[in-house]
Amino acid sequence: MHNFWIRTLTVVFIVSNSLAQKPQKPTSTEIHHSIKKLNFLGTALYVAAHPDDENTRLISYLSNHDKARTAYLSLTRGDGGQNLIGAELRELLGVLRTQELQAARRVDGGEQWFTRANDFGYSKHPNETLKIWDKEKVLGDVVWAIRNLKPDIIINRFDHRTPGSTHGHHTTSAMLSVEAYDLANDPKAYPEQLEHAGVWQPKRTFFNTSWWFYGSRENFEKADKSNLVKLDVGVYYPELGLSNNEIASIASSQHLCQGFGRLTTRGSQDEYVELLKGSLPSGPNLFEGIDTSWSRIEGGKAIGDILYAIENDFDFENPSKHVPDLVKAYQLLQQTRDEHWKTLKSEELKSIILACAGLYLEVSAESSSTTPGNTSKLNIEVLNRSNLDVVLHTVQIDGTTNALSPELALAENKKENLTLDLDVSNSQSTSDPYWLKEPWSLGMYKVADQKMIGKAENPSAFSALFTLSFEGVSISFMKPVIRRFSKPDQGELYEPFEVLPEVTTEIVDKVLIFASPEAKNISVHVKAGKDGVSGSLELGHPEGWTILPESIPFSIEKKGEEQTLVFQVTPPVGDHEGYIKPKATINGNVYDKELVEIEYNHVPKQSILLPSKAKVVRMNIQKTGEHIGYIVGAGDKVPESLEQIGYQVHIVDPNSIQAGTLAKYDAVVVGIRAYNVVEQLKFKQPFLMEYVENGGNLIVQYNTAGRWRKQFENIAPYELTVSRDRVTDENADVRILAKDHSLVNFPNKIEEKDFEGWVQERGLYFPNQWAPEFTPILSMNDEGETPKDGALLVAPHGQGNYIYTGLSFFRELPEGVSGAFKLFANMLSVGKSEVKSESNIKG
Repeated sequence: MHNFWIRTLTVVFIVSNSLAQKPQKPTSTEIHHSIKKLNFLGTALYVAAHPDDENTRLISYLSNHDKARTAYLSLTRGDGGQNLIGAELRELLGVLRTQELQAARRVDGGEQWFTRANDFGYSKHPNETLKIWDKEKVLGDVVWAIRNLKPDIIINRFDHRTPGSTHGHHTTSAMLSVEAYDLANDPKAYPEQLEHAGVWQPKRTFFNTSWWFYGSRENFEKADKSNLVKLDVGVYYPELGLSNNEIASIASSQHLCQGFGRLTTRGSQDEYVELLKGSLPSGPNLFEGIDTSWSRIEGGKAIGDILYAIENDFDFENPSKHVPDLVKAYQLLQQTRDEHWKTLKSEELKSIILACAGLYLEVSAESSSTTPGNTSKLNIEVLNRSNLDVVLHTVQIDGTTNALSPELALAENKKENLTLDLDVSNSQSTSDPYWLKEPWSLGMYKVADQKMIGKAENPSAFSALFTLSFEGVSISFMKPVIRRFSKPDQGELYEPFEVLPEVTTEIVDKVLIFASPEAKNISVHVKAGKDGVSGSLELGHPEGWTILPESIPFSIEKKGEEQTLVFQVTPPVGDHEGYIKPKATINGNVYDKELVEIEYNHVPKQSILLPSKAKVVRMNIQKTGEHIGYIVGAGDKVPESLEQIGYQVHIVDPNSIQAGTLAKYDAVVVGIRAYNVVEQLKFKQPFLMEYVENGGNLIVQYNTAGRWRKQFENIAPYELTVSRDRVTDENADVRILAKDHSLVNFPNKIEEKDFEGWVQERGLYFPNQWAPEFTPILSMNDEGETPKDGALLVAPHGQGNYIYTGLSFFRELPEGVSGAFKLFANMLSVGKSEVKSESNIKG
């Protein structure tokens, strides 16, 4: 498990019912804060493109100052970005970033929504974005979010009028939001949605502008602000003991995989929103002219009379005295015909009733997972910490016949422990993320169930419905089934309770390189999802490849145990690639999924089921050298990839680098963004340059422009300026500039065809200025742009060579792109002469 400690706020306990989080235990002041939110019937929707795009200052302000229901609609889950804390990329990174967004919303009080758009990587223009996304579907998802959330106001993070000035996803998010503003109220638009949601017309929409969009603070000071509303989002909340900016800083710091950990800030701070549609408020109240009181709904005045009185005369020492009136308000709310507000406010009211009564309800499974057709024991804890007359009537596991009817009068502060067996249906679906259940495309995820579209995550696999009565009034409360346990070195922990297959399989190396025609032994791990699993395993494979034996039996006694089965895989003679796919058969049922678990301390444990497979590549590749030193940066799988072609890769601890310690390596590679994230390197740069001077070969992979200049005068032996230049089209033409240079000739001949099959992008953060000592090797550019010649630069320094590359090897090598392997082998071989024979290559 990755070790991080994050403080989690409980001030927004009502709207933060995320799976497997520790149960919220709000203080009296936090309960009072929630009652204020209960008494505000207004909704704001914030729209942008990615995790971390959201303005947490404004979301927190709307949620905690205005008390509005506030949702953030991120068009994507951030699948196309990088990861500073681990090796998860693509769909796994999307799962991690989804949970980081959820963690941020638990802090700032918002809710999290998505569309089905897949973050395919950086895009330079909305035209490019909408060639890859299905515009009609993504636009429909924005309309769907508006129709479900029914926002009074919408705020866009980006300007829909400036295509090409920023990330294409950014501008597209604003363009689709503006278009959806009116479509949401048109019954002819996406009529299939109206079976589950009604049309809706927001009152006004804004653009969350700032000086940045004007080019400078000076330009912004001079700009006409007659159509802008200024908000001071630096307000202080005495009830919470925090300022709005402190909450916002803590919220944005949940984006750890993007390096957003930051100091908290305090004090007055202005935010501006520009009116795009609707009427301009006369002051900082963005809900001006909108009825956000209980009078907004039929029968709401009587409800409001009760709840406003509780808010104004709240008993902080004895909140339980308000429960009878809260229950009366709940009964009145059930009579209203406004289903939207009834549903929302009923859940808020029920959470407040539980909190005021000091009621603790929990259902914990004895293990973190079960399988279809299995039985799991559940431990139930019920505790009434008030002197109220509360009776527990039933506990029903939703969607099953498993129930208890204890009819227990809950005495004050007397814990009741019950047990219940959960019988899992054979047809129960697994708990993997709903948007990953069907094959997806580069630009879109596939979700068949309209009602699931937009949701941040799956509902809990199982929930318990507690029916209790308060002074004779019956109310039901839903609680997710979780697993609560402890570890000696960590204390009490919570995990989701999930449904997983009887067996999962895994080939650890997702790309298997065959640099010779010799066979390799390939290990497949088989993991049991329950006790007593037995069956057989075979490997599906492409034509021309030979697998021996055809099938291997397995038998695993205990749940969670693994068995390793070894197959001999022989490649064809010529270049070829394809996939081998493990398939386990148990009683005629075929299991072909791999279980991937993501564990960090700042988010709940995630279990993802992906197709179990590994790419096999037969290529003729030459190499020199043997031992490679690797300085890990933001995390990638380049070391494992280099081991696939026969190198012995040694991870170098930056703290251990001293004069002469790198001399034993044939080459040293610096991982992606190392100069951005490895602080020790600022002390080790002289030793790296000494290594090159003495004949070493140093390869520095991409770093983010401008984020290391406080630490280094230069990361290269000569002048080198890293820019934001990038080539996002993975199919962009690549021109070899230095055709006679050894880097494209030894030990492998590099040709234009070696750049076929690249994924997501060519590269990023290319240098745009460099000293004459550097030789540019390649030239490339996106359509309509000038050539970018800084993708790969090499310069002799002393007796060795320094190479800087912005090419996305961290994406290409783990995907088994043959040309990328050949080019990287050549970079490692610059200045060398002896080719390593095929017979010595790892096989």
